[in-house]
Amino acid sequence: MTKTYDDIIHLPHHVSAAHPHMAAIDRAAQFSPFAALTGYDAAIKETARLTDERVELDESMKDALSNKLQIIADRLKEHPEIAITYFQPDAKKKGGTYVTAISAAKKIDEYERIVVMTDGIVIPIDEIISIDRQIFETMVFHSCDE
Repeated sequence: MTKTYDDIIHLPHHVSAAHPHMAAIDRAAQFSPFAALTGYDAAIKETARLTDERVELDESMKDALSNKLQIIADRLKEHPEIAITYFQPDAKKKGGTYVTAISAAKKIDEYERIVVMTDGIVIPIDEIISIDRQIFETMVFHSCDE
C-alpha cells in the first residue's frame, strides 16, 4: 500500500537561494488582523462617551455659594475640609462632567475667580454648583426677606 505523499514526504525542506529565511514572528505578522480604518475605534469610543450639560444657577443659589465662600475665606487659617462640586468642561466636545473635590481650601482669589485647594486643585468659582461639609452644618443662612 502506497500513500499519496510517500514519494515526497522524506525529501529535505526547500531553502530558497534568492530569498533569506523569514523569522517565525514575521511570518505570523502576515496573518494578523489589521485596522483598515486607523482611529475608527477611538472615534467611536469618543462619540459614545457621555457628557453632562452645565447647570445654570439661579440668583438665590449664587448668593448661597457666595456666602459659603465668604465663610471659607474667613476661616482659611483653620484649613477646614470642604467638598466642592464643580463643572469641568470637556476638551473635545460640548458639555463636560461634574467633579467633586474634597480637600481644604488654601486660597480664594476673587480677582482670578478661583479657589485653590491644598492638594493643588484649582477650581473656577463660576463653575461651582455646590459647597458642602461640616463647617456649614452649624450655620444658618438667612435671606434678605427675613
